[in-house]
Amino acid sequence: MHKKPLISVITVCYNSSDMLKRTIKSLRLQTYSEIEYIVIDGASTDNTRKVIEKNQDIINLWISEPDKGLYFAMNKGLDLASGDYVIFINAGDMFYMPDTLEKIFANHQEDVDIYYGDTMILAENQKELGRRRLTPPKQLTKDSFKWGMTVCHQSILIKRTIAPKYKTEYRITADYDWVLTSIENAKKIVNTNIYISKFLSGGLSSKHIVKANKERFRIMCKHYGTITALWYNFLMIFRLIFTYIKRGRL
Repeated sequence: MHKKPLISVITVCYNSSDMLKRTIKSLRLQTYSEIEYIVIDGASTDNTRKVIEKNQDIINLWISEPDKGLYFAMNKGLDLASGDYVIFINAGDMFYMPDTLEKIFANHQEDVDIYYGDTMILAENQKELGRRRLTPPKQLTKDSFKWGMTVCHQSILIKRTIAPKYKTEYRITADYDWVLTSIENAKKIVNTNIYISKFLSGGLSSKHIVKANKERFRIMCKHYGTITALWYNFLMIFRLIFTYIKRGRL
């Protein structure tokens, strides 16, 4: 039997003490034993630091200091991580079930570079709203991301040795570039066929849609070329217009 891999779970937070409590509770409920939990706080002015200090029995490493933004903070987490795999479960997000990690690594193969799965969307009151609109493909490849992030950032575990740093020139959608680069670096990718995380709705990109789309287009040009990026963006706009017409909104 192979040794259980160590999983670095990284939480980035800022002024989110109540949401952080939910995430910490989710970590406490995990039945999987080999977890390294890292919390990166951007010098919160609420009770976030107190929550961290009260839970140091489960938090292995933490930082509370000013940073230049979300992806700078995530890079701090990567710098601290020593696990075989890394996953970002940010404040307010949770693992789907207490045995999620146990299920993923029950039949672990050491040559697997990426494990991925589905995502349940949560409202702020923790009510489940249903799975994400973009659903995971049967087999994840680079081409899977031409339509967007078909695998949620919180539902993908990437071997630390192939995980790049976040490109901080992207302020909103660096996670799209991060996962794409990881896929390009991976040799073996496995679909877990389970829900991995519960993701709190209303993320950064949904609040800055125009800027997010501009960044995403730049990232697509980088990974697929300009012609392919233009073509898929045209198709996405056409599909969106068709959906609105079908719903009688245009």
